[in-house]
Amino acid sequence: LRPGRRLNWHVGFAEAPELARVASLVDVISFDIVGDRETAQEVYGLDLDLADYLRQLALLRTIAPVTPHVTLGLRGGRFSGEERALRALAELSIETVILLILIPTPGTRYAEVAPPALAEVARHFELARRLLPATRLYLGCMRPHGRYRQQVDLLALQAGLDGIVNPSRDAIAAAEASGRP
Repeated sequence: LRPGRRLNWHVGFAEAPELARVASLVDVISFDIVGDRETAQEVYGLDLDLADYLRQLALLRTIAPVTPHVTLGLRGGRFSGEERALRALAELSIETVILLILIPTPGTRYAEVAPPALAEVARHFELARRLLPATRLYLGCMRPHGRYRQQVDLLALQAGLDGIVNPSRDAIAAAEASGRP
């Protein structure tokens, strides 16, 4: 796949020897940051805290540029460590951060949960923009569909996020109306 292609790898908690073997193939690494141990345990079954995620982020940054991802409402639609994760990322020189939102997914333990409250999502968008003023902030592709998505996309524009992956028609129209690319 390598010739002529730009590759984005999701390597998780790979160790230095494994990363060294793939370093020449990686253009960018996507890495999820979880802000608290309880969420990491409940969602992923991992006994890790924010410090563990930040150590792994530092290791990954020795291999390639890293784009951290923070999922809002990851813990079953509830907020837990997202603000801590954003504050920790603000201490680093990160070029790009992707914000995602939990999608209640059939067949998972969170199939029947409500997505995170829009007011809290908006607050976290605004917090991310305030904490990371020089960082490119994007609303990523992982977010609920339908009316919720349309509202979230508009909230992302209002908060000053730099881009939206697969934006809704309403978001495109609102961006065009305001002169934003």
